[in-house]
Amino acid sequence: MEDTSATVRTVLLTAVAPVVWGSTYAVTQLALPPGRPMFSAAMRILPAGLLLLLWLRRLPRGRWWGRAAVLGTLNHGLFFALLYVAAYRLPSGLAATLTALSPLVVMGVARLALGERQPRVTVLASLAGVAGVVLLVRQGGHEGGVDPVGVAAAVGAVVSSAVGFVLVKRWTPRDGVLVTTSWQLVAGGLLLVPVALVTEGAPPVLDGAGVLGLLYLGLVGSVLGYVVWFRGLTRMDAGAVAVVGLVNPVVGTALGVVLLGEPFGWGHLAATGVVLGGVLAAQAPVRRAARRLRPHRRAPLVPVCAPE
Repeated sequence: MEDTSATVRTVLLTAVAPVVWGSTYAVTQLALPPGRPMFSAAMRILPAGLLLLLWLRRLPRGRWWGRAAVLGTLNHGLFFALLYVAAYRLPSGLAATLTALSPLVVMGVARLALGERQPRVTVLASLAGVAGVVLLVRQGGHEGGVDPVGVAAAVGAVVSSAVGFVLVKRWTPRDGVLVTTSWQLVAGGLLLVPVALVTEGAPPVLDGAGVLGLLYLGLVGSVLGYVVWFRGLTRMDAGAVAVVGLVNPVVGTALGVVLLGEPFGWGHLAATGVVLGGVLAAQAPVRRAARRLRPHRRAPLVPVCAPE
């Protein structure tokens, strides 16, 4: 029972990450300067990583200099750069559908790199969750042409984060998640700063809402989000963690309705149910609880004949 409780706590803590990340779209729309995606991405992760590094006062040693650079590039620098390229060149529905394939890619990479074989129910739950995301974005009525560069960027972002997540599971000790996250944020931010300067020019002037928005995305979205996400990767199957990430578009849709006045109907509700059902079915504690609640079949009574 104690192990089950600990696993449930791990799942719930891990789910905090996609819940927080689901608010990124609304905060960006409401608070950050338009047309500056690379600046926003760099400022989201670099200051947060530097503050975390100053607080912890621990620099990488030995092979962790290289590992921090690799993880920071895959999980933050390259990922955000490709993700924003996809976001600007693709209809939002297609971009969301492609990025929702991440759990399946993570499972494949984990199988190749870690020998981690996922239960069939996890794979099926992931497929159901992806189908739910597709239904959710189709309800939004997003249309537009298909840009091959945008598609390539979206696929590249998915692959980059999938490899990065699996390497976090392989390399990061369970008790070192906070420290290694600070190194990753700094490495990824340092990679994005020159990209932002070359592609977007000098940084824009931020108003109060912009400063608060970046503080939220940095401290909550990056520090809290990635710490609990990487913690989950060190304690759970990579596939199960990746499926939890499908909560992200659900939260994004809900906040779009509440904060941005976007429409929400029965189709959205049904699609949300499919996504959340897939996320729950992929988690081992949920399946164990369901088995305990299932009524046991009693053996049929066999009449006993008295001896003659």
